[in-house]
Amino acid sequence: MNITENNSHPAPKAGKAGARSFNELPLSPATLNTLQQLGYLNMTPIQAATLSITLAGHDLIAQAKTGSGKTAAFALPLLTKLNPRHFGVQAMVLCPTRELATQVTQEMRRLARSVDNIKILTLCGGTTMRPQRDSLEHGAHIVVGTPGRILDHLERGSLKLDALNTLVLDEADRMLDMGFYDDIAFVVKQCPTQRQTLLFSATYPAAISGMARQFMRQPQEVKLLEQHESSKIRQRFYEVSHDKRLEAATALLKHYRPVSTLAFCNTKQQCRSLLEVLHAQGIMALTLNSDLEQRERDQVLIQFANRSCSVLVATDVAARGLDIAQLEAVINIDVTPDPEIHIHRIGRTGRVDEEGWAFSLCSPSEMHRVQGIAKMAGMEPEWHTLDSLKSENNAPLAPPMVTLLILGGRKEKIRPGDLLGALTGEAGFKKEQIGKITVTEMSTYVAVARDIAQEAVRKLTAGKVKGKTVKVRAL
Repeated sequence: MNITENNSHPAPKAGKAGARSFNELPLSPATLNTLQQLGYLNMTPIQAATLSITLAGHDLIAQAKTGSGKTAAFALPLLTKLNPRHFGVQAMVLCPTRELATQVTQEMRRLARSVDNIKILTLCGGTTMRPQRDSLEHGAHIVVGTPGRILDHLERGSLKLDALNTLVLDEADRMLDMGFYDDIAFVVKQCPTQRQTLLFSATYPAAISGMARQFMRQPQEVKLLEQHESSKIRQRFYEVSHDKRLEAATALLKHYRPVSTLAFCNTKQQCRSLLEVLHAQGIMALTLNSDLEQRERDQVLIQFANRSCSVLVATDVAARGLDIAQLEAVINIDVTPDPEIHIHRIGRTGRVDEEGWAFSLCSPSEMHRVQGIAKMAGMEPEWHTLDSLKSENNAPLAPPMVTLLILGGRKEKIRPGDLLGALTGEAGFKKEQIGKITVTEMSTYVAVARDIAQEAVRKLTAGKVKGKTVKVRAL
């Protein structure tokens, strides 16, 4: 397979003037109706550039960032081919992290809701094998998972791929960075050769071309020429000495006061140092690192996603696969040496119709890195001084929500509606005071407005959820 200019498709530029409707595509009336109900009125650039190719059955390599609408770009063609009456795995999506796999599964279930009895399973590490094996025994149409856990199921014979017609490699560059190449190669060898393979990657390192040559059949290529709309992400660069950058980060937070900020560090040690500085300033911050157990990692992400943590501090490795809605700001504590990684970092904010800030702290020795970013992005860096950061509001930067942890989850048949009913019914709170509700296998998390957190704990503990007394505490 050779990727040439002849089969490379530049994506249409973003913008409502050139927006294209899903009605142009050969999709069923039921699917079009579902898209309309979900508010998918026009295709995003990656959807407009790829769906005609994938619906025609071609293999595809697409460069697209998180939050660009890529899940629907690969979900729609595989759902179109699905035979609901055949309970064999017909499509598989490989993701780098459990978080991304969970997000992909949720989105695909939404898109598939017009088709009766479609079963989509998530197969990831961090949980025991037995429940996954039991689910596979009952049959599934689509599996979404991480390479290591998928490989485990294949080796144990609990996952059969003889009916597979579509394979998706999502965030392929991240999977390669995490050392999954051998696992992916093993998994791909178990797939039928007559299949459609779709590869999505935020960056395009040489290893992706190698992977494509080995696993794909004459793929067509799409690269999004516009990574981000400059009007949506406002970038500012600040020159700062290396030993002052942690203090500079707190100055940025106190001046701009974003509700949710993702702060990128180049090392785990710097993450720990920044966390200490933020806590000393009374800023609610949490960190993601590879030392956390899966349950702890899940709790951190839930608190950040539901706006009960102001700052999430992470390395690029720890933040892989994250897709957080309503992220107001990204702070680069260090300038990354890879311009594509920088573009991927700042693309976490300014998603869909939102706007966002991207701040980069740069020491004199890192100026050449900024020049590389400017050259690749075709922009002129906007420099500001730390002296311009004035904190007129001295109130603590506190998140608007607090997360309550309830012992009991899906195993106890608890649903989000049960908790919402308990809080707005007998407890007497307003619906507007209740935020995101996340139900896991053993626990339930609910975000409540900060000013009612203690009272909500007291009333839930004194009352009942689904007729049962529950244990509740604030995280």
